[in-house]
Amino acid sequence: MTGSPFDAIRPIGSQQVEVAPGLVHHEVFCMGGLLTMLWHGTGDEAGVVVALGGAMGGMLGPADGLYHDLGVALLEHGIATIRIGYRRPNDLDECLLDVLAVLQLAAARGATKAITMGHSFGGAPAIQAAVVADDLVAGVVTLATQSAGCEVADRLVGRPVLCFHGDRDQILPAVCSELVAGLAGGELVVLPGADHLLASAGEQLRTRLLDWIPAVLR
Repeated sequence: MTGSPFDAIRPIGSQQVEVAPGLVHHEVFCMGGLLTMLWHGTGDEAGVVVALGGAMGGMLGPADGLYHDLGVALLEHGIATIRIGYRRPNDLDECLLDVLAVLQLAAARGATKAITMGHSFGGAPAIQAAVVADDLVAGVVTLATQSAGCEVADRLVGRPVLCFHGDRDQILPAVCSELVAGLAGGELVVLPGADHLLASAGEQLRTRLLDWIPAVLR
């Protein structure tokens, strides 16, 4: 796999532990840092969601652990979820490599369709990875995304793109998601009263995504 994204992160070793039924903690030791994955699934699912945190990293997602809850619930639909802990949070090029390396690992284990999903800063690598891995990534979800790094979203036209943003976001204004949705030809959902962490919209997010994600991956 010379020249592959996984090679590009310069791995030197890895380990994994099953922390609960259907949830495996992976660590890949790389020359440039530690890539961490929390992988919900048995490892042979055809559909996978790759979930990305913000500029500070993190693996729970917004809305009080949205990514964990989706990972558990989507297994009932036969869909895996991989929550990524970046090697270098807030470094867009390196975070993009992380996402592409994880997509490569998922494809090697049988994934044929993926959705990339990112919160805040994570919206940018989610979109860029979908552009690069267009043969695998079927759709994108952004959650209170930044617009910087998302300028290539116009190359997603024709694929499902769903952008959520709170109208009380103190960090990034909702116009960021409006711009991204406009470029991608996607759907914008403005969440009344929700701030950057989208906690007040947690039920709405879970309900919509548990319908939308299986529909896109079918």
